[in-house]
Amino acid sequence: MSFHKNLITLSIFAVITPVVFADDHLQSQQLETIQLKAHPLVQSAADFAVADHVVEHQALAERGATIGDALADELGVYSNQYGSGSSRPVIRGQDGPRVKVLQHASETADVSTLSPDHAVTVDPILAKQVEIIRGPSTLLYSAGTVGGLVNVTDNKIPTQMPEKGIEGQAGMRYNSGSDEKLASAGATVALGNQVALRVEGSTRDANSYIAPNYFHDHDGELEKERRVGNTFAQSDTVNVGLSWIYERGFSGISYSNRQDQYGLPGHSHDYEDCAASGNALIGCGSHTGHTHDEDEHAAGPWVDLKSERYDFRTELNNPFAGFEKLRAHASYTDYKHDELEENTVATSFKSQGYDARLELVHNPIANWEGVIGTQYNQQKLDITGEESLLNPSKTQKWSLFALEHKQFNDVHVELAARLDQQKIAIDSNQKDFDDYGFSYSGAVNWQFAPSYKLSLVGSHQERLPLAQELYANGKHFATNTYERGNENLSAEKSNNIELGLHYEQDKLDYHVHVYHNWFDNYIYANTTASYKDFRLVDYTQDKAKFYGAEAQASYALSDVYKLSVFGDYVRGKIESDNAPRVPAGRVGTKVDAGFDDHWSGLAEYYHVFNQDKIASYEHETGGYNMVHLGVSYAGQYAKNNDYRVYFKANNLLDDQVYSHASFLSNIPQVGRNFTVGLEFGF
Repeated sequence: MSFHKNLITLSIFAVITPVVFADDHLQSQQLETIQLKAHPLVQSAADFAVADHVVEHQALAERGATIGDALADELGVYSNQYGSGSSRPVIRGQDGPRVKVLQHASETADVSTLSPDHAVTVDPILAKQVEIIRGPSTLLYSAGTVGGLVNVTDNKIPTQMPEKGIEGQAGMRYNSGSDEKLASAGATVALGNQVALRVEGSTRDANSYIAPNYFHDHDGELEKERRVGNTFAQSDTVNVGLSWIYERGFSGISYSNRQDQYGLPGHSHDYEDCAASGNALIGCGSHTGHTHDEDEHAAGPWVDLKSERYDFRTELNNPFAGFEKLRAHASYTDYKHDELEENTVATSFKSQGYDARLELVHNPIANWEGVIGTQYNQQKLDITGEESLLNPSKTQKWSLFALEHKQFNDVHVELAARLDQQKIAIDSNQKDFDDYGFSYSGAVNWQFAPSYKLSLVGSHQERLPLAQELYANGKHFATNTYERGNENLSAEKSNNIELGLHYEQDKLDYHVHVYHNWFDNYIYANTTASYKDFRLVDYTQDKAKFYGAEAQASYALSDVYKLSVFGDYVRGKIESDNAPRVPAGRVGTKVDAGFDDHWSGLAEYYHVFNQDKIASYEHETGGYNMVHLGVSYAGQYAKNNDYRVYFKANNLLDDQVYSHASFLSNIPQVGRNFTVGLEFGF
């Protein structure tokens, strides 16, 4: 760990001391900017299907350090937070494999889809932007992502030469809720006229967070606690990339090293002796006691994670006749995390992942523009120890995909399709999985009047089951479950429709989206027995439906103030029962202020309603009010070198917040807290 800490320090130090490398007179060859985004057509907002949204780096710098928390306040998005170290986005009531998280359009190859306590190995703090993608575009990267797809766009492989020979940014912030101290920095340096080097890193250290009126059970007695135990988080990331940038494109490689340590709150030893027998739990409650050493992790188990990743990306304009652009991307990820108790490894998760994709953007054919491509990914998974709920497995997937779009006067049409072939080999006497899925989608955007647009999206999607859903058999204490897979599961099939209305003028703009998802054979963990909060779950398939709405309207009150109102709602049912962990409805308002070229501010209020439409074995969660206030100042400390200072007050009312979308819905989230930070670029 010491070597890695030193590497982090050296990386940040090198970035924030550009005078060592900078030469104001350095003449760099300036080539056309090459933009890399999840959507390969690099379209305007009007060309997207519906509801695509981009969160820029400036906003990400002030938000949560995990991807779910970073997006939790976006319309239609919640977080299934698991302490401070792990979270995934919940979009339109969907999470896990139905909300794919990508690292620059590539698989993360971690184990975050297995359980909410497993961190997603993307770093929003170092991201250029985060894209929330819906509509036909999702089929370019995955099938069955009914909720949407999240692409974290990074900077670690340079795509253009820095203008002055060196450019970059650095930032630091402090948060009072968890005594979080976070620093990040990145720089791109020209090595001659056509070679660029990127070095970036981040480090984070957060204590267990505070929560209002929090009472914790100590040996049967409730004791008031200021902090929620075992919610600490530490993280260090280093990325190094090198690119050759030429007239028609670029080719680059990168190396990433990430290390995390974070607590797993809500752990109980009461269920360690539980076993499954038929449709019943046996042996529960026979555990006689457990003691902990007096150390920094005495509050409970914790995760020690390390991930190493290698990436190669290339892009070539006009590669050969008939095509405008070629893109290729390959990655290898070596991932491991240990779950420890009393500083002893209880369970180890190891994953080795390969991902490769090729995209070709073709020349217009009868005014149809589009992209075709292929993708291959493989993941070897090996779990050992107390929670070895799955035998070693290897998942292989081959994919073909295509997307086409065309403008017909005031109507824009977009079509997409994806074919997946998946094989899973399991190291047991269970049968291997071999099946395919075919998904297709279409969208129509009609500019039926000035400033008005009507959008309609329809899709049929087929998601192939995960190895865990097929072969799990064992205890999983993070979710308080004993999980049993079903090797006879078939592809999950859904039919989906979405209708949107958009209006945009100088002062007023609004959009409304309503959607409905029908599943023929929804894959879920069905509870068949329970002991207290511990459940026996069997992966099965049933009919399901999810429907909901999202709306937002903004009005410019003056040149300074802009007022917005927003709301979202989702309802989920499996057969005749409520779907689990579906977030409650939310309504709110926000005022953005741009006082002058330097000062800006925001004030935001929203109310989350109580969730009483609960699944079996769930508990109601109360509603709460959330108030955020923020102010920032932007200026220049030298010619063409800018800085920004910001302050933000979060949960200003100090409301108790229980997230129904989380497996830890009985544990409060952070109370009133303040963030202060500084960013500067060069």
